[in-house]
Amino acid sequence: MTPGGRKVVLVTGASSGIGAAVAARLAQEGHHVIAGARRTDRLRALAERTAHASARSGGTLEPVRLDVTDRRDVGAFAEAARDRHGRIDVFVNNAGVMPLSRLDSLLVDEWDRMVDVNIRGLLHGIAAVLPHFTAQGSGHFVTVASIGSHQVVPTSAVYSGTKYAAWAITEGLRQESDPAIRVTTISPGVVTSELADSITEDGAAQAMRVYRAHAIEPDAIAGAVSYALAQPADVDVNEIVLRPARQR
Repeated sequence: MTPGGRKVVLVTGASSGIGAAVAARLAQEGHHVIAGARRTDRLRALAERTAHASARSGGTLEPVRLDVTDRRDVGAFAEAARDRHGRIDVFVNNAGVMPLSRLDSLLVDEWDRMVDVNIRGLLHGIAAVLPHFTAQGSGHFVTVASIGSHQVVPTSAVYSGTKYAAWAITEGLRQESDPAIRVTTISPGVVTSELADSITEDGAAQAMRVYRAHAIEPDAIAGAVSYALAQPADVDVNEIVLRPARQR
């Protein structure tokens, strides 16, 4: 950990929604955040919006282009952060996509995209960062999963499958890791975000509009991440499930 309790934190999928909220909150709390995503214009705008508050706390937010489906790209993302800051303390695996559809719609390209981002992207992050955590004898993985990792509804079969996988992979990582490496899964319910914008099937899009009638803001998820990171080193927050009070 850097002096004063400031941590070097890598966040994927940081250009919008939960990822942007997590990156902004942690930078404003004084951490050194490396925010990765494909949309670098969004990342630069985020860095500009948070610059004043981050500077007051001693934090920083560095925008870096990142494609989590590219294993080499994720590896370079981690290596550059370690070279620049001397260590990595936290890796927030947040990048995800959610083009819901019925299986009989056979939107196979969308299934593949969910597998590539939601599962392979998670594994690429673990592969890139776990050796650093092991070498330095500490670290904290945070996976942003979903309430979909605990339930399946019509149109969510593939998405929930990828999130069940994310939950299982992260739980396996927790069990296999040295106690000095903490592992947390965050499973949000309905959150205001762009995720639903990728739904191309009309029926699924309509169902999602009804489902998302009540949503919480991304900063609520950022608060949960902040809480997990702030616990003493001997406390491992394994999972947090949070959703709108009206979502049952």
